[in-house]
Amino acid sequence: MKRIHPEFAYQSRELGIQIEDTLGEPPDRKNYQRVINSLLSEFANGSEIDDVNLLSFALVDHLQFDDAAGLLQGGQQYDEGDAAKIAKMVSCADKTAADALAAVITSNPELARKAIITAFLFKNGKRWSDEDHSLDALKAEEDKNEANDEDEDQMAAGENIEHLFDARGDENA
Repeated sequence: MKRIHPEFAYQSRELGIQIEDTLGEPPDRKNYQRVINSLLSEFANGSEIDDVNLLSFALVDHLQFDDAAGLLQGGQQYDEGDAAKIAKMVSCADKTAADALAAVITSNPELARKAIITAFLFKNGKRWSDEDHSLDALKAEEDKNEANDEDEDQMAAGENIEHLFDARGDENA
């Protein structure tokens, strides 16, 4: 399992919540599709919506991920990456979705890179792991660090200091 950047993990979780909220209870597929079509149309027409989550939401059901290993690698850094390289790792069969993706890649390649990776991570949740920032994990790490500190504190006085003294003793006088 690959570790990914915490911001991508957050965006992926948010995408799932957004999809659930848009579908509603009970799920309304027609409304969901209207929202997706509207977003795709906005992006395809060059809208200046600068939101990773909205773009990934619009594209998630239309992207085919052609290079899973490369996309996982791209998910390790949020703020830096090769947008052109990431864009080549996906394809899109739907014309409106392909137009939307092409328009965003041209106008805001960094947004496109982040949205593609977010959509990939959402669709492939079992291929990656997030850093565990829970209180239990932080406590375990702190306990481990304290155990290492205690080992250092238990060294006897005078240990490992022989090298500080002249081996010839009083012969120097």
